[in-house]
This record gives sequence, C-alpha cells and structure tokens, in this order.
Amino acid sequence: MTRISAVRCAFPPHRYPQSELTDMAARLCLPDGADRRLLDRLHRSARVEHRNLALPIDRYEKLNGFGAANDAFVSVAVELGLESVKAALDAAGLEPTDVDLIMFTSVTGIAAPSVDARLAAGLGLRPDVKRVPVFGLGCVAGAAGIARLHDYLRGWPDHVAVLLSVELCSLTVQRGDSSPANLVASALFGDGAAAVVAGGAERGTAGPEVVATRSHLYPGSEHVMGWQVGDTGFRVMLDASVPAVVRRHLADDVHGFLTEHGLTAADVTAWVCHPGGPKVLEAVSEVLELPAGALDVTWRSLAANGNLSSSSVLHVLGETLAGEPPAPGSWGLVIAMGPGFCSELVLLRF
Repeated sequence: MTRISAVRCAFPPHRYPQSELTDMAARLCLPDGADRRLLDRLHRSARVEHRNLALPIDRYEKLNGFGAANDAFVSVAVELGLESVKAALDAAGLEPTDVDLIMFTSVTGIAAPSVDARLAAGLGLRPDVKRVPVFGLGCVAGAAGIARLHDYLRGWPDHVAVLLSVELCSLTVQRGDSSPANLVASALFGDGAAAVVAGGAERGTAGPEVVATRSHLYPGSEHVMGWQVGDTGFRVMLDASVPAVVRRHLADDVHGFLTEHGLTAADVTAWVCHPGGPKVLEAVSEVLELPAGALDVTWRSLAANGNLSSSSVLHVLGETLAGEPPAPGSWGLVIAMGPGFCSELVLLRF
C-alpha cells in the first residue's frame, strides 16, 4: 500500500492574461507585418485564460539562444522545486530528512548536476537520499512518476518518496517559427511545478491509496508528440492526430484496467485527467462516456494555468484533494498521455 500524503504546487510570480501572451507570441513567432489571424484563433480556442511565465514577459525577446533559455530554466526550476517540495513536506507533517528517495522530472530543460541535486542542500535532504532524475516522458510524467514511486515503495514500505515536476514551457517557444505546432504551443503551455509526497505501507500515513498502475506504449506513434532538438533548443512536435490517437486507444486501456480490478467507469468518482487541451479533453469525455462535470477540475486547471506538461495532472490531483474530498472508499483514476505516444493510468482509493 502506497499512500499519497500531500500534493503542493508552485508557480513563478509572473502571471498574464491570455491576450497579453497572444501579443507576445505574435512578436516572437511571426514575421513583421504577418497575418496573425491563425495565431489569434489558436489562442482563443485553447480555453486558457491566464498563465504564469518563468520570466517577466519583456525578457523573452532578449533571450539569446538555447544556452540562455536553459540557464533560466535551471535557476527558476530550483526556486520552484524548493518551494513546492517544502510545502508538500510541511503539509504531510514530515521533515526533509525523512525523505528516502526524490524523483525529479521535466522535459523543458536539462541540467547536470540535476535539479534535484541542486536543491538537496537548500532543502535539507539527507546526503544518502536516493535521486532519480527523469527526462523525456513529457506530459505523462506526472502520472508515471506516481506509478514509479509506488513501485519503489512496494519494495521499501517504510520509506518516504517525493516526486518533483518542474516544467517551464515558455522557455521552449521558438522565436521566428510560425509553424502550427509552435503557435499551438505558444497558446497552450504554461509554467509551474508540483511536488507529491508518498509513504509506504509501514509509514502509517494518511491520504489516498495507490492501488495499481498501468503503462501503455503505442507502437508506430513516435511522430505524434515530442521534441526536435537543434541549435535553438527544443522545437515542439505536436501532430494534429493526438485526439484521434486518444479516441483509438484510451477507452480499451481504461476499461481493461478497471475490469482487472472488478470495476467499471461508473465506479470511478474522481477523474484526475491531464489537461492536454480542449480537443484532447473532449476526446477523453466522449470515448469514456463520462458524465457531465466529470472533468470540471481539469477544465478549471487548463483555464487558470494552461497545460503545465508533467506538472498539470499533479495540479489536478492537488485540486481534487483540496476541494470537497471524495467519499472514503471511493475510487479515482489518474490519466495522462505523452510522447511515445503513451498513456499512464493510476488507480486510487480514497
């Protein structure tokens, strides 16, 4: 038995309405005098109202290349990591010295030493803490990270494990790139961090129980989502077929997974879904035949913060736990999808 003791999020202080971010994207991505009707339409249809940025908005036009963007990533990621992990440990009633393993995930910057190593001393982690930095899972990493904490805690039931996700998507938007994928990214993705504290069966911690997990990689779909890495950094690959892939695969995965545990979709009262974007969320609702309001927390997260990549599903989980708590004994399902193309499912019992 793994229990999720606490989830806490942190955001950089630079927060802007979507209209200001649309104007910034026009300056960064479009040639002078270009027709911006496609950009405006994409930003309006994203269903995003506000987003936080790693840097003040006027700094982005002055970033000179991938090195400068990545330096900003490392600095801000350490700050947000410290804030979110400390808040999660405080909420769980634990000290940094209680942590036996910390897993760090991001797909929007790179660092060696990794971000988890850079914040260890400032946070007060033990010198013998186990560290697992993970890169490349993208949006799915929030759910996959919980699943991997569960794997670890099944082997070490008296341990405490922390998952830290920091995604600074704004630092990856490509200047001078008016491709549809880059414009969609400029409309949808935001910046933030999330930390999860989990305890093994022998820790006696409170919180929802992780009952089971399921990973599914879809062969032949590598082109659907990811990065092309070049001289200017991370150039987004975001194919228009993402909602179609969700429609093709997700229902069988979810229903099969629930059936193995004697459940149906009707037994799930808390749907903790990654806010991949309006078309993806509409596809999830349709193929799973979800009742009205089932994804309300996810839609609110998208509007308030945009898609935070791996941090988003953790934000939705945190908001689910912070709101009216699910009834004791009720079921929840964490769903996220990402590069590969792949999905990750985590079955919770409250």
